[in-house]
Amino acid sequence: MHIHILGICGTFMGGIAALAKSLGHTVTGSDLNVYPPMSTQLQELGISLTQGYDPSQLEPHPDMVVIGNAMSRGNPCVEYVLEKGLPYTSGPEWLKQHLLQDSWVLAVAGTHGKTTTASMLAWILEYAGLKPGFLIGGIVQNFGVSARLGETPFFVIEADEYDTAFFDKRSKFVHYLPRTVILNNLEFDHADIFADLAAIERQFHHLMRIVPQNGKVVYPSDDEALNRVMAQGCWSETEQLGHDWSYELLQADSSVFKVKLAGKTLGEVHWQAMGEHNVKNAVMAIAAARHVGIPVESSIDALAEFISPKRRMELKATVADINVYDDFAHHPTAIKTTLAGLRAKVGSQKIHAILEPRSNTMKMGVHKDTLLNSLAAADVTYLFEPKQLDWSLHQAADKADALCFDTVDDIVIALLERVSPGDQVLIMSNGGFDGIHQKIITALTDQYSQS
Repeated sequence: MHIHILGICGTFMGGIAALAKSLGHTVTGSDLNVYPPMSTQLQELGISLTQGYDPSQLEPHPDMVVIGNAMSRGNPCVEYVLEKGLPYTSGPEWLKQHLLQDSWVLAVAGTHGKTTTASMLAWILEYAGLKPGFLIGGIVQNFGVSARLGETPFFVIEADEYDTAFFDKRSKFVHYLPRTVILNNLEFDHADIFADLAAIERQFHHLMRIVPQNGKVVYPSDDEALNRVMAQGCWSETEQLGHDWSYELLQADSSVFKVKLAGKTLGEVHWQAMGEHNVKNAVMAIAAARHVGIPVESSIDALAEFISPKRRMELKATVADINVYDDFAHHPTAIKTTLAGLRAKVGSQKIHAILEPRSNTMKMGVHKDTLLNSLAAADVTYLFEPKQLDWSLHQAADKADALCFDTVDDIVIALLERVSPGDQVLIMSNGGFDGIHQKIITALTDQYSQS
């Protein structure tokens, strides 16, 4: 079967493409913006990519068009599909019909930490010999890919609450048939499709409605929004972080911690990840793995070899003792916890935080009152104001003693004037950020090779 995917370079749709290719289908696709790491992964799989949405890419007609949720009415390919009556579906529904129907699905949902927690969980299952399939919104460095079929019924998926497609406004995760669920946290996000937090809570309750009685839901006991979701009804077994499960930090940077169940210490994790938020993610991953029969001791051993996904506090380079990190943080809470983890790791060393407010919610200004405060742990803050922003980042920066720029090149110049050996550079964006990572690495290399 020839499957053509519209919006193929998103992390989710790129994973769908990889899975469809593994099932033996001929896969092609198109996107408006094509950039690594997803474009690289797809090309390595032999999947042909088209830049843009000229309807000629649909000639001859594919057997099925899988339409990503970034596509809307008015898109030339979408209009062509509807006019010609071509068979089409959404990515989540395709996944449900072709892979998840007969699987034990372990789903990770929540506002923050889904990619990292799902990666932990997939690696724990792999370490235990279960050889799971997975579809995760980032490149899992323990595997080198974002998706694979697996060799057993177990399938780990990052379960996103964003809507499914222009023709299906339910959250993606209602298609996933989960048996084991981790709910990391819940805050207001995706203001472009949700009116308020209550609307998101309603979608999470729809997720709870499809978990079987012998399924399990793992969530933190202190999350008010998730407690409201659970109060609407839960028909499955539950375990709570902070009630059933707990932890004890043994190092300030969270590199060593004890795992406890019912107050009893079951072991210590020594690992490479940083930040207390990742400790919480890890304990819930351990709990979810225990639901499929993996001993806690095995999960602890697995986490010792866990490598965080690409773009999740990924160390891109070290130049003249200056570390350059890339992180996907795009919500004030995620920004704050990411910076807290880095601060705990580096102590008093100078942190340069560089942020692109790229998400739809950020562009709408929903978080403008909390955004600058979330960057307080940085010593110097550099902000990039995109043209599509609905509010003035320059005005906010002036009030918060931050630096604001209209071009990436100006950020690089400003950084070079202020950075010194021993400093930390943290770049935060959920997009390509105009290649700023390599521009900074190249500029630092040039500057310090001449000194």
